[in-house]
Amino acid sequence: MLRPGERIRVLVVDDSVVIRRLVTHALEEDPSLEVVGVAANGLIALQRISQLNPDVLTLDIEMPEMDGLETLRRVRREYPQLRVIMFSTLTDRGAAVTLEALTLGADDYVTKASNEGSLDRSMARLREELVPKIKQFFHLPAQAGATSGVEPAHVQAAPPARCSAPNFQRTKVWPKVLVIGVSTGGPAALGAILPELPAGFRLPVLVVQHMPPLFTRFLAERLHSVCRLPVAEAAQGDLVESGKILIAPGNFHLKVASSGGGVRVCLDQSPPLNSCRPAVDALFTSAGEVYGGAVIAVVLTGMGQDGLRGAEILQAQGASILAQDEASSVVWGMPGAVVNAGIADRVLPLDQVVPEILRRT
Repeated sequence: MLRPGERIRVLVVDDSVVIRRLVTHALEEDPSLEVVGVAANGLIALQRISQLNPDVLTLDIEMPEMDGLETLRRVRREYPQLRVIMFSTLTDRGAAVTLEALTLGADDYVTKASNEGSLDRSMARLREELVPKIKQFFHLPAQAGATSGVEPAHVQAAPPARCSAPNFQRTKVWPKVLVIGVSTGGPAALGAILPELPAGFRLPVLVVQHMPPLFTRFLAERLHSVCRLPVAEAAQGDLVESGKILIAPGNFHLKVASSGGGVRVCLDQSPPLNSCRPAVDALFTSAGEVYGGAVIAVVLTGMGQDGLRGAEILQAQGASILAQDEASSVVWGMPGAVVNAGIADRVLPLDQVVPEILRRT
C-alpha cells in the first residue's frame, strides 16, 4: 500500500527519444505517478535501477547494446520485485517476442501507438492503456484513485473464511466442460497449469485470455508446444471435444452452442463486456446455457472483475467455481472479485489448481 502523498516511481526504457518523452508526459499528468528517470537501452537501465529505486519499469523490446529480453532476464535475477511492463508492436514478431517476455517474467504489456495522427491522440491512448496497467499492481490510497479517475483493481477486502476452507466439496453435477478466464499474468499462469493436464483428460477446455489478435494465435501455438493435450486458437464452428484446449481469438467473444448432438464454437463481435472482447463473462454465461451446472469454472490472475457475473450465473446452476489465491496472482482483481462475492468453492495457489480440477473430474 502506498502511503498518502507517495507516488508510483517509474523508469522509462526506450531507445527512441520521442517515445521516452511521450511516455513521460503521459504518465506525469497523473498525480499518483512519477517518472524518476529514463534510459536508452538495457545497460543504462540496469545502472539506473540501483540509483533510482523505481517501482515499475516500462521496457521496449528492440534496443541497441542490450535489448528488452536480455534486460528482462537480468532484472528478474537482480530485482525480482520490480514490476515490468513491456512495449510491444501489433506484428507477428511483436506478438511472439512479447509472449516470450511474459513467459520470462514480464508482468504485463502495452502495444505501441501507431498511426495515431497526432501527439494528443497518442498521449490519450497511452494514458488510457498504460496508466491502469501500472496502477493495477499497487494498493492506492483512496484519494489517489479518486483523483486519477481510475479505480484501483487490486484493492480487495479479506476473502470470506468459508471460501478458503480446505475441506473438499464434491461437485454437485458431474462436469462436462472446463472453462478458464484470465488476464494480467495469464500466459505464465496458463503455461504453468495447462501442461499439467494429463493426456487422457476427458473434458474439453475453453480459455479466455484478454489479448489482441495475433497474440492469441501465438499463445495457442506456444501452449500447444508444451501441453500434453492439443491446443488451438478457436475458430467458428469448431467442435468442442474432450481433451482439446481452445483459446478465444483476440477481438472475438468465445461462446458455445449445441449443434446436431454436439457442441460447437460460436465466435462473435458483439459489444465488449467489462471493456473486454474476448470476455470471460461471455464464455461463462454461454457455458451455463449449454451445460447448466456441469461446468468447472476457473478464474485466474487478472485486473478488473471480468468473469464475476458469469461465475455467479454458473454457481447458481450448481457449477464448481475455483479462484486463484492472492499470493500466487500477479493481480488479484478477477479472482478477488469472485472470492469477495462469496461464490468460490475453493481459493487455491496456482500449483494446486490442476490437482483440484482432477479431483473434481
